[in-house]
Amino acid sequence: MMNHIFKEGKEGNENTLLLLHGTGGDEQDLLPLRDMIDPDAAVLSVRGNVSENGMNRFFRRLAEGVFDEEDLIFRTKELNEFIDQAAKDYRFDRKQVIAVGYSNGANIAGSLLYHYDKSLRGAILLHPMVPRRGIELPNLEGTPVFIGAGANDPICAPEETKELDKMLSDAGAKVEVFWAHQGHQLTREELDHARNWYDNNVKGANK
Repeated sequence: MMNHIFKEGKEGNENTLLLLHGTGGDEQDLLPLRDMIDPDAAVLSVRGNVSENGMNRFFRRLAEGVFDEEDLIFRTKELNEFIDQAAKDYRFDRKQVIAVGYSNGANIAGSLLYHYDKSLRGAILLHPMVPRRGIELPNLEGTPVFIGAGANDPICAPEETKELDKMLSDAGAKVEVFWAHQGHQLTREELDHARNWYDNNVKGANK
């Protein structure tokens, strides 16, 4: 089980936004993003089950930018199974889940795409890194992915973003990258672009 908040969407909107916080956040952190991206969607906001010096995370790391790969695989499976169960409990469409993740949350969302076929309808990855290397990705044909990146991000270098873009695109995903210039911080401009991308690529495109 994972600590979480679920809020129903408005009738007629089948989308569920899966909100995944950054290091040190919790299930409350990204709730305002629903109003920015799709206020009529259902929302499932999840808290990571790992604690690093008292800070919530979705998986362990060995050092800054160095993931504990074994734990990443385990925690990705844990999250995927939690979403499956939540879809049954709250009766939302498992096939219409769109991840919105920031930093560590974006990394676990990316890991879902890397490891599980059709785990996400689409994804907004805000300042993500490459979750794993040297593996074959599932068929992501037509899966829309938005990447918000910082051209001067001290945690996630531009080369990392370009590599992630290429790996997802090579697996068939439809990737759009937006470059901001505010380091690792989220910006309103970035979120406005994510909203426009969502309107064009996800909202109303369920049928």
